[in-house]
Amino acid sequence: MIKKIIISTCLLISFVSFAQQGTASPYSFYGIGDVKFKGTLEFRSMAGVAVEQDSIHLNIENPASYASLGQTTFSVGGTFGTSKIKTEGETSKAQRTTFDYLAVGIPMGKFGAAFGLVPLSAVGYRIANDNTDVPGGVSSQLEGKGGVNKVFFGLGYKITPKWNIGADVQYNFGKITTSSIELVTDVQNATREENISKISGATFNIGTMYQTQIYKKTNLYTSLSYNFSGNLNSDNTRTAQVDGDPDSYAYPVVATELKLPGKFTIGAGIGEARKWLIGTTLAFQGDGKLNNHYNTVSNVRYENYAKYAVGGYYIPNYTSFSSYFSRITYRAGLKYEKIGLVINNESVNDVGMSLGAGFPITGSFSNVNFGIEFGKRGTTNSGLVQENYLNFSVGFSFNDKWFVKSKYN
Repeated sequence: MIKKIIISTCLLISFVSFAQQGTASPYSFYGIGDVKFKGTLEFRSMAGVAVEQDSIHLNIENPASYASLGQTTFSVGGTFGTSKIKTEGETSKAQRTTFDYLAVGIPMGKFGAAFGLVPLSAVGYRIANDNTDVPGGVSSQLEGKGGVNKVFFGLGYKITPKWNIGADVQYNFGKITTSSIELVTDVQNATREENISKISGATFNIGTMYQTQIYKKTNLYTSLSYNFSGNLNSDNTRTAQVDGDPDSYAYPVVATELKLPGKFTIGAGIGEARKWLIGTTLAFQGDGKLNNHYNTVSNVRYENYAKYAVGGYYIPNYTSFSSYFSRITYRAGLKYEKIGLVINNESVNDVGMSLGAGFPITGSFSNVNFGIEFGKRGTTNSGLVQENYLNFSVGFSFNDKWFVKSKYN
């Protein structure tokens, strides 16, 4: 059954991932857009705390986790998000429904493998500057869409029952399209310009996880991963057109090389397996080189990224036969992020809280997960934009045994 689900879902999601506009944030103008992937929903509901060697949930961020899978696991998730975008004088609202991830994990004895498709970043904004009431004033409208996806394949290996290592390779690809329209008051025709950047490049990730018992049923969990810096090639084209002119004019644009910075993530937690967990995750990333020819702005620079998160889960009674609600996994987490963007000498930060619940599917190890995330990104200070967001997410984790020889014909 799970094989049929995987095949049909992969075909659907592959199309959706290319077609969707995954954000409505004006901050997606910069770099390669908003970084979208924050982990599978089970861990995202704990603010990204993913330190336990889980046998039925897939942890894509640390490839060492693949070696702990007990069954073939298929994970897919999506989000409906709303946001209120504020400046010092105006407020607007936006909504988006997005695909978040699709991944398959396969246990192979001491080894474990995983592969999947993840939207890495998204661009989606429309910014207008209306000066039509000013003689000779220039009005403009900027619009962007697209983003970068990644496919990955990884292997994990269980060195000892307590210690895993792993690595994966990621191929990043996508297209970002930006357009601008400029109109001078009292001039009939507007000028249109479109920029298209086709982005591609590979990156690598390594990780390790260790757990040990520290007191009776209480365990210590640790996780460490490093995503190496990598280059992204951007092949660029630019066309311009004046309203009323049937011809468009293409201008040569030099290809650019973007650099994704390396990212170091460390986490630790304590808890009782299938009962409770509380942990923390810290992540640090360099400033990289993400300016392209169309979004280089003098008052904008990039700084080191940092994330601080705490989170955990609680299961009242994992083996209860009499109470379904006792088998539900309840999750929560808090996060603080410096997203690595500085505008007008003001750092853009993201503060948020997440809540979630995992509902087991009776008669299997599969589960359905729901999550809510709310928070604030940015500020209205220094002419910036503040985003108050609320995201509703759903994820499915289907588990099944593959490669088991049948005992009966």
